Amino acid sequence: MKKSIHEFTIKSIEGKELSFKDFKGRKILLVNVASACGLTPQYQLLQDLYESYKDRLVVVGCPANNFAGQEPGTNEEILEFCTTRFAVQFPLTEKISVLGDDIHPLYQFVTKKDNNGVADSEVQWNFQKYLFDEDGFLICSFSPRTEPTDEMILSLLETVS
Repeated sequence: MKKSIHEFTIKSIEGKELSFKDFKGRKILLVNVASACGLTPQYQLLQDLYESYKDRLVVVGCPANNFAGQEPGTNEEILEFCTTRFAVQFPLTEKISVLGDDIHPLYQFVTKKDNNGVADSEVQWNFQKYLFDEDGFLICSFSPRTEPTDEMILSLLETVS
């Protein structure tokens, strides 16, 4: 049985509850992010995408330090970096683990077909993207190197489920 991401809550980077059910009716692009990665400039593309499609899309960034120590900061430091360097306005979660023994329950759901009903995957690196439909069901994932403004992502944002 497919589960919806709308069943999940997580702490925001500011320590408040962030409920995915608040995003019903919009697609969700879930991205594990890092501040000291070669792909970090994607923050700007994510912000641009969020601004362009915010009536039908919410971008949710999940800071994670799983790859080469590229997100060493505290929640406060990460938030400061994202807002001052890239003017990020989309929701950010608290710093979590996206793989391994301490994987956050959200990513246990995202990466296991038994949980999400669609596909097994493993987060390969920072800035891997998971796209969910308006009802919170996983559509597909994109590699870290796929830019947020890639034509495939944009075409999926234009479709209504």
